[in-house]
Amino acid sequence: MKPFPELTLVQSVAHTLSSRARIHTLAKIPVPERARAKVKEFPLYGFSIGSEEPTAPVLGIVGGVHGLERIGSQVVLSSLISWVERLHWDETLMRDLEHFRLVVVPILNPVGMFMESRSNGNGVDLMRNAPVDAEDKTHFLMGGHRITNRLPWYRGLAGAPMELENQVLCEFIKKESFQSEFSLWLDVHSGYGIHDRLWFPYAKSTRPFPHLPESFALKTLFDRTYPYHVYQIEPQSHEYTTHGDVWDYIYEQRHHGLVDHGVGPLLMPLTLEMGSWAWIKKNPLQLFSFLGPFNPIKPHRKKRILRRHLNFFDFLMRAVMNHSVWSRPSTEERGELLRAAMAHWYA
Repeated sequence: MKPFPELTLVQSVAHTLSSRARIHTLAKIPVPERARAKVKEFPLYGFSIGSEEPTAPVLGIVGGVHGLERIGSQVVLSSLISWVERLHWDETLMRDLEHFRLVVVPILNPVGMFMESRSNGNGVDLMRNAPVDAEDKTHFLMGGHRITNRLPWYRGLAGAPMELENQVLCEFIKKESFQSEFSLWLDVHSGYGIHDRLWFPYAKSTRPFPHLPESFALKTLFDRTYPYHVYQIEPQSHEYTTHGDVWDYIYEQRHHGLVDHGVGPLLMPLTLEMGSWAWIKKNPLQLFSFLGPFNPIKPHRKKRILRRHLNFFDFLMRAVMNHSVWSRPSTEERGELLRAAMAHWYA
């Protein structure tokens, strides 16, 4: 049995990048017997391209957290392939990569993607699995639960270690960016809403998170650079709150004891939630497909989505490389950004 198409493409990219990147097999994820697969495990790959200096700024991108959301991994791979091709001729990009690092995990949940399941092979939703409890009321089931792994959004057993996929992701992020002066991590999803949304923490709480001024600075920079962009930028808790969000966990692991100061190294998580309901609105027949609520089905629409976010990914790369211009406001500027952010998002 051949790997599923997305994993085949990851392995092809790994072969192409073998002399230009550090390619890591972060784990071998076991395939459960109920999948009736002829393979017992799938590799979980991570790519690290560019500077090996631990303090260098980092742009990290993660896809395929939920196995149903194949388009997320496809968007990540589309951008990665574009950057790989540019490494053959773009001397500016080659020089830039001497001073920053691009880190990519294209498919965090390979078994879930193979099984066409939101959860991993153990029936656990990886985005409800971290040891973080919501501070505010969550939606029943959707916010994360411990009832049974036969229901979606299952968190796993109380007190149990995180699932292997999350463990290796956290270790990889720690290795690649916890010593970095600035890192921005983008997690790519689909399956919610009409609009493409960019979310920042918290998922666990409706209170503003400590680096709200820096988030507003990034939003302002993006609005001014691309004034006609398609994204709705907001705290995730404006839409819903959840238990067990991995990015809340990673953010607080990185900033423990430092979150109130607005100084020192910064790790900024973002989530791109592609508005898949718009695809259903244009083609209601997608509702009769198991993957339809999460992915564009028609080939021309899929191609449109794969090129839709390329400018945004390039913007993030430039924003990370030039982070000192916007992510290090003075005390007075930070106060002004905080007031503007509160008026914009919390008024």
